[in-house]
Amino acid sequence: MHLLIPAAGRGQRMGSDRNKLLLPLLGKPLLAWTLLAAEASTSIKWIAIVGQEIDFPDFKAILEELNLKTPVCLVQGGKTRQESVYQGLEALPETAKQVLIHDGARCLVTKELFDRCSEALMTCQGLIAAVPVKDTIKIVDDNGEVKDTPDRRQMWAAQTPQGFQVELLKSCHRQGKVLGWEVTDDAALFERCQLPVTIVEGEETNLKLTTKVDLAIAEFILQQRFG
Repeated sequence: MHLLIPAAGRGQRMGSDRNKLLLPLLGKPLLAWTLLAAEASTSIKWIAIVGQEIDFPDFKAILEELNLKTPVCLVQGGKTRQESVYQGLEALPETAKQVLIHDGARCLVTKELFDRCSEALMTCQGLIAAVPVKDTIKIVDDNGEVKDTPDRRQMWAAQTPQGFQVELLKSCHRQGKVLGWEVTDDAALFERCQLPVTIVEGEETNLKLTTKVDLAIAEFILQQRFG
């Protein structure tokens, strides 16, 4: 299995002026935890970190420190996540048939989730890791008025990894580029192209780290996991 890690996020909401994946978490950069989970996976055989060239020296230092056995390459990303993923897809080896895409900011991912998604991708065209929504969701208009309460049983919170057949996803990206689609994840491109996306049970601890509070929660989770 091939893995793309979009890794160009800045750290404004963390109170940082640099890539948040370089921020420390229990003595390691956030990105390192994602890479270690991918390394521990039995299915992932190739990794690309897609980011901005300004961060490449730091990424290389992390890789040198980790000394991973899995091949890792650095790919120049674009101005948006969507552009960066497309750049990553173009950098895949010609033999790549399936790909997982995992946001570097979800550094609490486990090897089990990587492997579960990899196995599921052998029998479907596209998938996302997701968890059932626990809260009641409200649809609100521009004036702050509640307009609807959707059935929570049909609501799932999308995570990553997301996985796809490579040629299908490339085709969706190309179509999106021509038609000017702007999406926040690759599953949305699949959906717009009328392609099926399967749910794979995610993990409650697979949080996206965005704020300082998220960092504190992540530290607690890792301490419980490895302590």
